[in-house]
Amino acid sequence: MSLIRFMKHFSLGQQRILFTFALLLLGILYFKFYYHPSHSPSEVIVREIVVEVLGEVRNPGVYLFQNSPTLIEAIERAGGLKETAPFDMDSFSETLETGTLLTIHPSPLPHGEREQGEGPLLKEGMKGIKHEEKKIRISRMASNKLLVFSIPLDLNRVTVEDLCLIPGIGESLAHEILAYRGKRRGFRSVEELKNVKGMGEKKWRAIKSFLFVER
Repeated sequence: MSLIRFMKHFSLGQQRILFTFALLLLGILYFKFYYHPSHSPSEVIVREIVVEVLGEVRNPGVYLFQNSPTLIEAIERAGGLKETAPFDMDSFSETLETGTLLTIHPSPLPHGEREQGEGPLLKEGMKGIKHEEKKIRISRMASNKLLVFSIPLDLNRVTVEDLCLIPGIGESLAHEILAYRGKRRGFRSVEELKNVKGMGEKKWRAIKSFLFVER
């Protein structure tokens, strides 16, 4: 009753304005505290797995996968081997991460590279897998290709040339980054870039998504 008596003090036009304002206020409160929209399947962002396959395959190139592929799935996507080779299929169950480069070599591997089991891993984290007639080298795609597919570069492996591919990093800053990395014996996090000479907060925010530190 008190609300009705209160409303009688206002004209019909004023009552309509108050009523509209109350509805608007209730709508704002509902959307702020209670409404949680569900995303349709088309709105869900799916990050595809990028794998490059080169060498003794029928269709060398870069291929996209919805899920992390196994070695054999990546080779099959590239059209399979040019020539039949007796592979141990159990060793092809390993899944590949995005940015992987598979290079299928005829035996033997290029001079200076070691097979898995003959010594340490190949330089830059590469490894070789021997399968009688063919050998597979697992490494990383070239930095320019990684950046095209929005795949960040490992801050502890990049070169000056790699860093200069990133917008906002010139040769001078690239040298400073590598000099800092050498003194500290590697980066522990991308945030540590803030300590590099010439690296301001604004520039760091602009480039941080292009880099990562493998843990």
